[in-house]
Amino acid sequence: MTMENIAVSIGADKQHVVPLRQEKDRAGNIKAGVIDFVAGSLGGVALVYVGQPLDTVKVKMQTFPTMYKGMVNCFLQTLRSDGIARGLYAGTIPAVVANVAENSVLFAAYGGCQKAIAHLTGAQSVKELSSISNAWAGFFAAFFSSLTLCPTELIKCKLQAMKEVEETQTASKARRHVGPWILTRQILREQGVRGLFTGLSSTIVREMPGYFFFFGGYEGTRELLATAGQSRDDIGWQKTMVAGAVGGTVLWLVIFPADVVKSRIQVKNLKTPAWIVFKDIVKREGVGALYNGLMPTLIRTVPATATLFVTVEYTKKLMYNYF
Repeated sequence: MTMENIAVSIGADKQHVVPLRQEKDRAGNIKAGVIDFVAGSLGGVALVYVGQPLDTVKVKMQTFPTMYKGMVNCFLQTLRSDGIARGLYAGTIPAVVANVAENSVLFAAYGGCQKAIAHLTGAQSVKELSSISNAWAGFFAAFFSSLTLCPTELIKCKLQAMKEVEETQTASKARRHVGPWILTRQILREQGVRGLFTGLSSTIVREMPGYFFFFGGYEGTRELLATAGQSRDDIGWQKTMVAGAVGGTVLWLVIFPADVVKSRIQVKNLKTPAWIVFKDIVKREGVGALYNGLMPTLIRTVPATATLFVTVEYTKKLMYNYF
């Protein structure tokens, strides 16, 4: 075979190799996306069942701060008047839907944003990204998760505070213990699809900066807890739980005022822009009102987000090993 024939043969082989490599990369990206989606879904379910009672207390204290003397008083009153299932776990079904929708999209988008940032920064893989780069990946991923979270969280918040709404609106025709599907149909009938996205702007304002600190805090803590020469993916489930708790705590400390505004808008069907609601709360109730419900939120966050990240990380490991 002449040198010319060898060169032609090598060129032909390269033409076959490149498409095969591209096809393999596409398949790998699809697999990674599906695994991130499933892991986020399971993590969302675990988070809800661990943290729902204190999330209910948080929403009640945010939207009706004068009704309760504090976290314990709100918890006990809810337990006495409505019990566990209809009281502390009110809105659990839409909460599960909300968290599955949010976390499946969030972690799938987070993985995609990590890959995009790695490509833009010249990193060989997402494992080489710094904590700040991961924080920016979380920031952009949160935009996509906000679109799925807003409608389901709207239903959840309304169900959690339904008793208080009825008590403040004596002429209200709302039925007590209305289920999520009836409430959804009611909103669609009265306000259309747009009604399900009440509070979307405040949700986005809350989520994007919040998840910058959420993932930044999580990844940064994992780096700090890793020993010399150890990958942050191999720190063990206990340290992963600590990192998740830190990420969740930082998230809520940063976004809580925006969450109060969002809850007021959604529960009370306010049409006022979020910034005006924010200023009105400060003017009428003081800055402290922006932190009503913070204590139960932080107490809830530690086990809930720790459980979330352990579920996500170990589901991903199991699925990668299996497939």
